[in-house]
Amino acid sequence: MADDEPAELTAALRTGPFHLALRTAIAVRRLPLQRVRHHLAQHGINVGVTSLSYWQQGARRPQRAESLRAVRALEEILQLPEESLLRLLAHPGERADTERPAARSYRSLVEASDVLRALLTELGSPVDGGLHTIGHHERVRIGARRELVGRESQHVVRAHRDGIDHYVAIYHGDPGCAPDRVRVRALENCRTGRVRWHEGTGVLVAELLFDARLRAGDTHLFAYGFEDGTAGTATEYVRGFTYAGGQYALQIRFDELALPVRCHRFAQQSAAGPRGGRQELTLSGSHRSVHLVEPQVRAGLLGIAWDWE
Repeated sequence: MADDEPAELTAALRTGPFHLALRTAIAVRRLPLQRVRHHLAQHGINVGVTSLSYWQQGARRPQRAESLRAVRALEEILQLPEESLLRLLAHPGERADTERPAARSYRSLVEASDVLRALLTELGSPVDGGLHTIGHHERVRIGARRELVGRESQHVVRAHRDGIDHYVAIYHGDPGCAPDRVRVRALENCRTGRVRWHEGTGVLVAELLFDARLRAGDTHLFAYGFEDGTAGTATEYVRGFTYAGGQYALQIRFDELALPVRCHRFAQQSAAGPRGGRQELTLSGSHRSVHLVEPQVRAGLLGIAWDWE
């Protein structure tokens, strides 16, 4: 941003809130909302004038992945510094988590969403794969170097249409992850099909093939895992849910040579939304593991974070 920018824009970008910063930037650039919508369309992003109006009035906040892509594009269209708008969506209301250094920037999360869509398209797999989750138990292992060594999932699903014969598992490694070195393991009632990854974001998708086609109403229990250990220090594990579903249980197990000083669970409606539902967790099982259980998950993010010092 140029040094001669109006003071009100500089102040709005520095202190927020998001809707004021967006409204000020649009006013300073003298762009009608129709023109803003047109510029977004040129970026391949479809956002209506009504939504833009709601955003700049504070009536709604961008939260979905596509909306965050739009905010990233708006920074370019309005000639603003990178992440100047995205960071204002973080909501400085949650003290402990806003003081905590982010494992990934909002921009990297949006880019990972874009990459994931492209990889799923390459596999010919829609976001809704025809399966509803009844139960999902996930075990994550943290190694002696404080790195994510791997995770295992036991999944129970029900088909809601005929002909379903596979599930696409998604893995998003921590910063520094080398996805080409991540190993996919089919553990029970499935086998590994096609695997695709993206080097820059650490996103990997893997087909898990069933031995028979499921009919609508059929259930299936299967287990799979990812072996990693290629990234740096892990400080949290987050699971995203596109749709509401059944029970979810997450267990984090730490190496005895690398135990955190504190842990807590959290929830978010979106990657850019505030973190809520904070609850301190106590290490158990010889002081090496923590867990959470959500009886009925909602769309959004759920995870466990920890501090090493």
